[in-house]
Amino acid sequence: MSACDVADTVFAEFHAGGRDLRLECQWVGSDLPDAPLLVFLHEGLGSVSMWKDWPRQVCEAAGCRGLVYSRLGYGQSTPLRSEEKRPVDYMHREARDVLPALLRALDLDARQDQPVLFGHSDGGSIALLYAAMHPDAVAGVVAAAPHILVEDVSVASIAQARQAYLDTDLRARLGRHHADPDSAFRGWNDIWLDPAFRRWNLDDYLPRIACPVLAIQGVDDEYGSLAQIRGIRRLAPQTELLELPDCGHSAHKDQPARVIQAIASFIGGLEKPR
Repeated sequence: MSACDVADTVFAEFHAGGRDLRLECQWVGSDLPDAPLLVFLHEGLGSVSMWKDWPRQVCEAAGCRGLVYSRLGYGQSTPLRSEEKRPVDYMHREARDVLPALLRALDLDARQDQPVLFGHSDGGSIALLYAAMHPDAVAGVVAAAPHILVEDVSVASIAQARQAYLDTDLRARLGRHHADPDSAFRGWNDIWLDPAFRRWNLDDYLPRIACPVLAIQGVDDEYGSLAQIRGIRRLAPQTELLELPDCGHSAHKDQPARVIQAIASFIGGLEKPR
């Protein structure tokens, strides 16, 4: 039986970053052991369920095994502790400590079975950091609307999101996807609006990326300008850019067919590990 029509949810329990974690994971796509492994890293308010059926569609088009998971503080995974605030380098820690530990907990050897990482927004930044930190444990990165620096437009839109959380039904809508919506929202929103975060950037890490990179961004992205993905290519010249007109921050929602086609083509062009 093909696993393309099956989604299996499991919980990975392991220790990383000085704490015990229980992370919600879902397998989608091919059940062939030699199919490429594609790991999905969600946005700053995302989770397994917020992807809906899109990871399965990508894996079906690209012939991949897919791993979708909710990070600390999101979905049905371990929530942040009461009053806990994410540190400025929280994405660095995810890339350095948590993602490698998650793969090990799932009995995946990322050096032998090098994954392709697809990350959206915060997830795109984490994917880029992982590739810089673990160059022998990644086959390629697709970064959609990633952040490599903090822009005024980013901070303004995130401030608007805070007001929406207070004044609209945003909290209730997030509650459909997160066991603790306050953990998900505050963990993301508070650190991005912290003045100390304004100096955050990936300048020291992008030149270390050796694998192929596809960077995707909508021209009308409300959370960042095209300086984000163009900055990736400036510091990692092997990067291929896909700039999409009539497209906002979530290209996989605004132009799903175009993005799926681009990912499948990118993965199809990667060299298989020897």
